[in-house]
Amino acid sequence: MNQYPDDVAEILAGLQQAKKSISPKYFYDERGSQLFDEITRLPEYYLTETEISIMYTNIDEIAELVGEQASLIEFGSGSSLKTRILLHNLHELAAYVPVDISEQHLLESARQIQAEFPDTEVLPVVADFTQEFDLPSPKVMPLRNIVYFPGSTIGNFERDAAVELLRVMHHEAKQDGALLIGVDLQKDPAIIEAAYNDSAGVTAEFNLNMLRHINTDYGANFDLDAYSHDAKYDPDEGRVTIRLVSLRNQLVSIADKEIAVAEGESILSEYSHKYTLEGFSEMAESVGFRVAKVWTDASKLFSVQYLLRT
Repeated sequence: MNQYPDDVAEILAGLQQAKKSISPKYFYDERGSQLFDEITRLPEYYLTETEISIMYTNIDEIAELVGEQASLIEFGSGSSLKTRILLHNLHELAAYVPVDISEQHLLESARQIQAEFPDTEVLPVVADFTQEFDLPSPKVMPLRNIVYFPGSTIGNFERDAAVELLRVMHHEAKQDGALLIGVDLQKDPAIIEAAYNDSAGVTAEFNLNMLRHINTDYGANFDLDAYSHDAKYDPDEGRVTIRLVSLRNQLVSIADKEIAVAEGESILSEYSHKYTLEGFSEMAESVGFRVAKVWTDASKLFSVQYLLRT
């Protein structure tokens, strides 16, 4: 029987691997969320502004493709501008169904959306969206389900996990459903690396805040001054590897365990995969989606894609 709470057991398991890692979900305490909001406004971080521009430019066509009386099912609790663009423009939406594992954040986001869109039924679902879950029954019967996954979050999953997530999305879309998703694209490595190594150091602080979060909430004793932020893009792998690198030999304790960390040893905190249009299409087709429409910016930095369930 596991003697540790689930989160502590998960953190320990990652740190006890030969190649140490911590799940990127531990980025997001209150301070981490604030820092990520700052990151999205940085001049080097092209992703958010570019996706929003694509949404605004093409919203009429997006709404036309979605059609009337759809149920919008957002993977990850959304209260951002991108979600609101859709809620303002989709035709006679049957329901908005935000799905997230973090109940408090989910319910607060849902409350804010419901207050802003009183004519739309908001039905939050507390669930791990990487696994199949039960959808609620709206008062107005949806004509189709539209799964929505904005940002470039699909890129944070390694390929096998991304395929499994797309398979879950395919299941939740149901017959005649569709997927609307943000996909970051492969491009000049210098542009990508700058987005994860901003000149103001906000991304570095965001990465290091993961350790502060684990110290505060899970009783660890990471010395933040003993780690540095490192983010490098590998064009062959098509992904950014984001790590925390130990600046000296040290012992880190969490619960009743001590973890030895050598100078120069790293803790993997996140991958961010970048796709070609062809590569993402092939991956989606493997689970039964067909790319029906792709919208990009003029420089082809980012894409918003509309996939039909086949």
